[in-house]
Amino acid sequence: MDTDTDSTRRAEADAWRARDLAAVWHPCTQMKEHPGTLPLVPIRRGRGAWLEGVDGVRYLDAVSSWWTNLFGHAEPRIAEAIAAQARELEHVIYAGFSHAPGLALAEALLAKAPTGLSRVFYGDNGSAAVEIALKMSFHSHANRGEPGRTRFIALGNGYHGETLGALSMGDIPLYRRVYAPLLLEPLFAPSPDAYEAAPGEGAEACALRRADELAAIFEAHPGQVCALILEPLVQCAGGMRMHHPAYLRRAREICDAHGAHLIADEIAVGFGRTGTLFACEQAGVSPDFLCLSKGLTGGFLPMSAVLTTAAVYDAFLDDSRERAFLHSHSYTGNPLGCAAALASLAIFDSDGVLARNRGTAARMAELAAPLAAHPNVAEVRQTGMILAIELTADGPGKTPFPAADRRGLRAYRHAIERGVVLRPLGDILYWMPPYCVGEEELLHLAAVTTSAIQEATRA
Repeated sequence: MDTDTDSTRRAEADAWRARDLAAVWHPCTQMKEHPGTLPLVPIRRGRGAWLEGVDGVRYLDAVSSWWTNLFGHAEPRIAEAIAAQARELEHVIYAGFSHAPGLALAEALLAKAPTGLSRVFYGDNGSAAVEIALKMSFHSHANRGEPGRTRFIALGNGYHGETLGALSMGDIPLYRRVYAPLLLEPLFAPSPDAYEAAPGEGAEACALRRADELAAIFEAHPGQVCALILEPLVQCAGGMRMHHPAYLRRAREICDAHGAHLIADEIAVGFGRTGTLFACEQAGVSPDFLCLSKGLTGGFLPMSAVLTTAAVYDAFLDDSRERAFLHSHSYTGNPLGCAAALASLAIFDSDGVLARNRGTAARMAELAAPLAAHPNVAEVRQTGMILAIELTADGPGKTPFPAADRRGLRAYRHAIERGVVLRPLGDILYWMPPYCVGEEELLHLAAVTTSAIQEATRA
């Protein structure tokens, strides 16, 4: 860009920021930090793994825009599917009506889902999917003559969304604390997080020990538990903490033994993020509820789906309207979202995505391996296309930096100035790029991450 163009675009970006900060309240943000501590980045367009700012600066989207984007920004096949559907039917009430993309998507999801799931209920976003699963679990038990099952079990360090029911199932104080008087009170089981394993204890042994503690909670509350809700393999918002699949297998057995449902929240980890299409596949288990969103539409449109079993569905079949599941959203089954999701699923089939991801994940591991030697890196961990680097004051000693230091924010600002979106979770940096990310982009990501860690950990 020439100097005049540069100057014009910077002025345009500054004007945009001023207008935005006069009108918009952004999510997950202390707005007082704008425009100083946390820079607001106006984006004009996206292509592939890159975002382009109003000022012309390009940014590698290393976090897939909050884990939603699968195949790259403006993926033409998904864009065209949405456009074609918009020319035919943009929306119709889904109570008492049906349409081709909604039916086709339900059939496609059930064909790919773990065995035993046979019904699809659509929602608007991830939190809505969790709310649907919680209500459906409780109501199905009540319809079967077990109204005393009013408790849920969730995992420590878990996260399931921001609406009140979903937030109730989370255990991250930053999000939960202020709303605690409004929330349900689940029973929290210790996380099987391998980072918290005892000295000399492997990931599988840690998972099985935690599963024994989960079983003890069920045994202490006989006949009271509706369901266990968990994020399979990776607790994403909790710091990309990871656990062994053995926990899922034992959790399935424990739920079955106690007549409770298993709710798998795969909103963030579904659609190939962990190496398989669904994370539950790696444990060989089928949940009673599978919650999907984020990557469902390839990152194009807000939509969610809850897949469940014939047993749950049958519990609502009755002449009484009170026994029906009356939960609804105005945009349930939106045809545009369904069309995007169908196009996304088709790309998995046509492009050999999962096989290609295995190669990309292996390359990510190679490039991140040297980071483990840094004196302030406690761990580099990875599950499929999710890789996390945990920063601490003493590296493997795992002593956290003082929260007020905001080391992660230092890393973020350093990276954004060098054209990489490396949004941290506290002092945990992570890579969760779109699946189209290439070699040069990964090299750039690794180099910027290395220098961001140096910047974040200096005295």
